[in-house]
Amino acid sequence: MGPRPRPRPILATLLALCAAACASARPAPVAPAPRVPAPLATPERPRPYPVFETPGFRRAVERGTRTRTGRPGPRYWQQYARYRITAELDPATARLSGAETVRYLNRSPDTLATLSIHLYQNANAPTAMRDRFVPATGGVALTRVAAQGQEIPARAAPGRPYYLVTGTVASIRLPHPLAPGDSAELELAWSFTVPPVGNPRMGTDGEVFFLGYWYPQLAVYDDVNGWQADQYMTNAEFYMGYADYDVSLTVPAGFLVAATGTLRNPADVLSPRTRQRIASPPAAGGLVRVVAPAERGAGRATAGAPGGKLTWRWTASNVRDFAWGTSDRYVWDAAAVEVPDAHGDGRPDTVVVNAFYRPEKGTSWNRWASLGARAVAFFSRELWPYPWPHMDLVEGILDGGMEYPMATLIGGTRDSTSLYGVSLHEIGHMWFPMMVGSDEKRHSWQDEGVNSYVDDIGLKEARPASDPFGADQDGYLELARVGSADGEWIGGEVELMRHGDLYPPLRPAFGAATYTKTAVVLHMLDGLLGADVLHRALREYGRRWMYRHPDAYDFFNTIDDVAGRDLDWFWRPWFFETWTLDQAIAGVDAAGDSATIHVEDRGLAPMPARIAVTRADGRVDRVEVPVEVWLAGARRHDIRVAAAPAITRVEIDPERFFPDVDRTNQVWTPR
Repeated sequence: MGPRPRPRPILATLLALCAAACASARPAPVAPAPRVPAPLATPERPRPYPVFETPGFRRAVERGTRTRTGRPGPRYWQQYARYRITAELDPATARLSGAETVRYLNRSPDTLATLSIHLYQNANAPTAMRDRFVPATGGVALTRVAAQGQEIPARAAPGRPYYLVTGTVASIRLPHPLAPGDSAELELAWSFTVPPVGNPRMGTDGEVFFLGYWYPQLAVYDDVNGWQADQYMTNAEFYMGYADYDVSLTVPAGFLVAATGTLRNPADVLSPRTRQRIASPPAAGGLVRVVAPAERGAGRATAGAPGGKLTWRWTASNVRDFAWGTSDRYVWDAAAVEVPDAHGDGRPDTVVVNAFYRPEKGTSWNRWASLGARAVAFFSRELWPYPWPHMDLVEGILDGGMEYPMATLIGGTRDSTSLYGVSLHEIGHMWFPMMVGSDEKRHSWQDEGVNSYVDDIGLKEARPASDPFGADQDGYLELARVGSADGEWIGGEVELMRHGDLYPPLRPAFGAATYTKTAVVLHMLDGLLGADVLHRALREYGRRWMYRHPDAYDFFNTIDDVAGRDLDWFWRPWFFETWTLDQAIAGVDAAGDSATIHVEDRGLAPMPARIAVTRADGRVDRVEVPVEVWLAGARRHDIRVAAAPAITRVEIDPERFFPDVDRTNQVWTPR
């Protein structure tokens, strides 16, 4: 950027105004000769300024709940809840009715006069604010709200408790303020129509019903921002508190149910044959057909008789959500995988991977349980062990996939390669954000991008060995270079540190930032720090924040802490800006027994320039321009090397760690 205009002195401005006001009483002045503007100076390269904390994060550090090392502070706290839910689904009308009792524990140091509750299904109300199309179904009908033993009316009266629904959020003014260390019990009853296909993360196609974000859920109240009760506008995902669940689900007999948690009454809902097949997990690497196509239905797959109903009871502890799927068209396969010790008892653990799918959707699905087991094994090895006894894979509804604790929903037409790729990504979300509970709305990259980086490693055998992250780099660079694809303007790149609902609508900027660019940026850290250091930092980040709520600054600070480096110069351009990298070999000059390599930094984002010098005898010398050269403001740097043996090629970043916008200027060969 060029020099800023100097402000005009106030006195000079006033004199000029006075002169203008008195001009009619004076002779017209002679116009001065036009001034020739001075040539513009070459702009100085921008230098990344430090990463500034938000006021909320700074206050959290001052209060001792966070630290600048990336560790939770000694006074860290978070809220907790215990849900008891009963619900019944009527497939004929697609109507779900439910009631819940919630015990909310105030572990904060604050007294709470109101509670905020998410009603996600109101995103389907005709008048809801949305940033994508969803079918309108009417939203949630609340039929009862009670708190602290009192019925709460929907209309406010002076000095009286009440609740108010605004879009997808309900606020309840409590009869009695909730003191620190105390708890409050809420009771709610509700119903809604399950939306048809077209809803982004749940719904029904008439055969399969998947219920995600289906019950009134307490919003997060945290130590950085207080209540995080943003509207659900269907693009940005979720920020959820950890809780215990005891859930009873009534569905027609013959419908299989997959869900978060542990089934507590298999003898009441499963047929003897089905119970026998799940009585002991399959051997690691093996596959069991728990319910075959000819065994579907009441009296065969499940207990009960046609036309009857069954109630399935599930419990789950310390999870951030509860989701479930059901259909009478599902078959059920189970595979098992052994993972390293997740519970500290010195023994490996066995995870059962269940696959519920309609075989009519294609033959690739009959390998799904085995593919899921492979994905669980990969993440347990690459990050840390999967901690739950099962992982459910549920088919239907979506063209893509969506994650929930211990479950994922995946649809579409897929061959085995595609099915494994999507399953790998969705299962990876069991680590981020199911275990590491970040705010997906404000920092979508913190789960999607970190997960994309790790699952790229899991897919690297399917990519060229010379460029394992080329697909992600190409996707990011296409947007970063010109903002167009196939000649159509698609909007420019948008920075990563942006709320997920504030990206340009109907543009790929959200996906490019949230998934692709973050994976590319972490691959750069591979190159900067070394994969061993980065992976150790990611594991430490998970260890520190498992079942907690890390902020983006906790992520940055943990990587800095483990790497032993201040990386503000890296975080600023890649997360807070849309600066791009463009390093070039401007030429090579030989003089006597030495040669000078002219390296230029033509972009905005500073990175070390790692250069390979290939010689006539096949030897490759490595030299580097440290990032500190560019941070000091330089645009050009010369490196002197020996002239012999003859230099046949000079290349910046031959490993392609860094996403340079113009690789054509990174290679020099003699003419």
